[in-house]
Amino acid sequence: MTDWFEEQLEIKNGRAVRILTKELLESYRSPFQKIDIYDTVPYGKMLAHDDVIMLTEFDEAHYHEMIAHVALNVHPNPQRVLVIGGGDGGTLREVLKHKEVQSAHLCEIDGDVVRLCKKHFPNLSSCFQDPRSEIFYEDGAKFIKARPNYYSVIIVDSSDPIGPAEVLFQENFYRDMFNALTDDGIVVTQSESFHFHRGIIKQIAQFCGKIFPHYHYYYSMVPTYPSGVIGFSFCSKKYDPISDFKPEKVEALHDLKYYNPGIHKACFILPRAFSQFLAEFQKK
Repeated sequence: MTDWFEEQLEIKNGRAVRILTKELLESYRSPFQKIDIYDTVPYGKMLAHDDVIMLTEFDEAHYHEMIAHVALNVHPNPQRVLVIGGGDGGTLREVLKHKEVQSAHLCEIDGDVVRLCKKHFPNLSSCFQDPRSEIFYEDGAKFIKARPNYYSVIIVDSSDPIGPAEVLFQENFYRDMFNALTDDGIVVTQSESFHFHRGIIKQIAQFCGKIFPHYHYYYSMVPTYPSGVIGFSFCSKKYDPISDFKPEKVEALHDLKYYNPGIHKACFILPRAFSQFLAEFQKK
């Protein structure tokens, strides 16, 4: 029996996302959030937290490949990588495609996300068995404070800035990540849609511009996210995402569905109005 799932995160602004579902495969209330797994008609299996879409099998690669490979193909030798959030395993899966990565830590506050994704999304969570990976069930904001000058790359695969993820969008957290990086480290964070969330992007860009020598916003197209676009903040101590990009590294990657050398360069080219928006307040 089919039924409609409706994401109402943007309902106050007169918009919503509706997806026809075949079945609710599992629903669980963890100490942090409600976790639902659906089988949908158009997009395969879907993961939702508190009735907000986290991923679908149809387009998860559009997100996971772009949050991981942009930084990892700019950094010349990303030996130690941290993923904060990302309990479904998709970002970690992409990180581990890079042979230079010697250790990949996943810090996920909600162990039930990992447990349920192992059960329902084996294509994403099989990476947890890689001997280079290690999972920590902790608060990511506290976790990084204990590891100064340690990581080559930090990737924040967070949900929206509400509930347990709210702290991951604040200036102090970015300063702590700066301290947790090596001298040439890179941070990439999920940074919302330039269509709908310019206030959040402005806030992040303003303090990242003060903390990091290099700050750039880039984006990917993910049909099941609000507006069909999701953005990322590229924050680097040393490397520029275009001039230091190493396209030869892409050839060593396997099973890519979205990311390629052309996409890497194009994703930093922003629509005129949004580019002007960023430039205006970055001058101040």
